[in-house]
Amino acid sequence: MDRTPVIAGIGLSDYPVAPDLDSVQHHALAMQRALADCGVEKSAIDAYIGAGGSHQMMVDDPVTLAEYFRIDHSYIDGTMTGGSSFEFHVQHGAAAIRDGLCDTILVTYGSDQLSRMGRMLGTGGFARGTQKVGGPQAYEAPYGNSLVGAYAMAAQRHMHEYGTTMEQLGEIAAGVREFAGLNPNAMYRDPITADDVVSSRMIADPLHKLDCCVISDGGGALIMTTAERAKDLKQPPAYVLGAAGAQTHWNISQMPDYTVTAGAKAGPIAFERAGVTPADIDTINFYDSFTITALLLLEDLGFCPKGEGGKFVQEGHLRRGVVVVSLLHQRGAEAAHRRVLLRIVPARDADGHRHREELARPGQGGAVVAPRGPDHAQLSLGGIERAHRRHPVARLERLRGQVVVVLDEDAQAVAQLLLERSIAAQRRDRDVRPDAVPRRAHVSQGHGQGAHVRTLTVRYSPR
Repeated sequence: MDRTPVIAGIGLSDYPVAPDLDSVQHHALAMQRALADCGVEKSAIDAYIGAGGSHQMMVDDPVTLAEYFRIDHSYIDGTMTGGSSFEFHVQHGAAAIRDGLCDTILVTYGSDQLSRMGRMLGTGGFARGTQKVGGPQAYEAPYGNSLVGAYAMAAQRHMHEYGTTMEQLGEIAAGVREFAGLNPNAMYRDPITADDVVSSRMIADPLHKLDCCVISDGGGALIMTTAERAKDLKQPPAYVLGAAGAQTHWNISQMPDYTVTAGAKAGPIAFERAGVTPADIDTINFYDSFTITALLLLEDLGFCPKGEGGKFVQEGHLRRGVVVVSLLHQRGAEAAHRRVLLRIVPARDADGHRHREELARPGQGGAVVAPRGPDHAQLSLGGIERAHRRHPVARLERLRGQVVVVLDEDAQAVAQLLLERSIAAQRRDRDVRPDAVPRRAHVSQGHGQGAHVRTLTVRYSPR
């Protein structure tokens, strides 16, 4: 039996504003939709993983929800590491499946934080009013620091050491807002510029309002199982190629280096386990709590050298049409709630629907087809030769205006097939004229992001 761990089903609750749902209902609704997505019966779930999050006594802790969902589990995990919880959950779940501790895992998250708090920007301190403070926080709370203030300290240090500017941080917010415009459910969809970011209200120097994530309602769920079991389910699975975790600190006063995150430790391990390098990756999903978070992670995970993140984003690498990069959090890039969605949104388009077509054979290359108008599209090839070597899956995934393809070994040889299928997908979503057919065009050579890139420009003509 092939016990390779896969993600077989995904589901989102209603978001980003859902005043009629409490946190537990977000968990439940997301679970129902994930089960429906893959066709697994709830009775087949034999493991549950969650992190809670409602801030109410045990109301949605893993043991409480396992009871509420009536899950007869042989494995349960309640790891809570803040924004990275659900990466740890996938890592732990994958290990449990490989070791035979369980066969089918439910992972959920749910929060009604926006409806409960009534505000979209969380700027309060770690301790409020007469709240009792214990442990390490007793040495920080008296100084009135806040969550955004802690991140601001990291941003200030990065500016001091590497000359990073507020405008460069603002470019991160402006770049991901372009992706928010693709999602009808995003909290903020209007385009913004770096100037808009630095002109917004200062929250904690140097972070402005538009550098900060927004609070929202929402929830998400995953179904993890074995590759063998997934063969009988509704959707092609997503293989868990590699995962790793690390911790440098919990309290900001204990952060060894304000410019280095735990991603610098966990990233290389995850890449090694997956058999890939940063150069092989064509889509990045970060938990971008603040713009400085995204910048530090770009550096620490090897997508640009340490200290050059500001220059990297200023060159436009987070913009649509340059690199397929998506930073997901409440700021509105996807407008769904919190960390579990880092595992969900990449498999969905902006309408919440999957669009996949199986190609002829497993592949080892990569491409992006980007519509450039009603009769023009561009296909770029190259850059992720080893991304799916361990578990090759040739597929075409539709992401609202882009078709991301994992190719066969000879990208040029299958270009015509890809174009025909991409046009079919785009025609289905009305991104090209209904009567459009492809015409072959020349291939141009070039380099981008250190990888060889071939671009095939195609124009459509009526039948």
